[in-house]
Amino acid sequence: MTHKGTVKLETERLIIRQFTNTDLPVLYEIMKKPEVMYAWEHGFTLEETQEWLARQQERYKNGYGFLAVFLKSSGTIIGQAGLTTSEIDGQPVTEIAYIFDNVVWGNGYATEAAKALVRLAFDERGIVRLHCTVRPENVLSIRVAERLGFCRVGEYVKHYNGKEMPHLIYFLENEGQK
Repeated sequence: MTHKGTVKLETERLIIRQFTNTDLPVLYEIMKKPEVMYAWEHGFTLEETQEWLARQQERYKNGYGFLAVFLKSSGTIIGQAGLTTSEIDGQPVTEIAYIFDNVVWGNGYATEAAKALVRLAFDERGIVRLHCTVRPENVLSIRVAERLGFCRVGEYVKHYNGKEMPHLIYFLENEGQK
């Protein structure tokens, strides 16, 4: 099964699709906020946001990367969510991740987008296990992971810009693929 091609998902309230270069201004407005990007411990500059966008577009070639999340009702980008490949303690994993504008926190959008991505991973891609790593103080993201059925299995330290950042590790198994 190929992972390549354009990804577009639709939920009750959301459209989820690959970023285009025209999304940069709105993406930057979200990513420049320190409260949104606190897991990186700073809001992103325009240059960092451009690099982020380019990295996602490169990841699309392999079927991964953060996707733009739009409200159906207004067509407004409210965040991003996606499947990524990474390493936890030296082991390759597929992660689900989400970053939403703080003005829409608490409305269930992250859960709704993440559910669609879990279905994509398990039903269309045959992925056996998804991981989610969350900073321990990110209570809202922990709730999203737990609502989706992810189980906490440990913790590890991520190294970013010379800093040690503790993360909790969650995973969800595809019961149909065991």
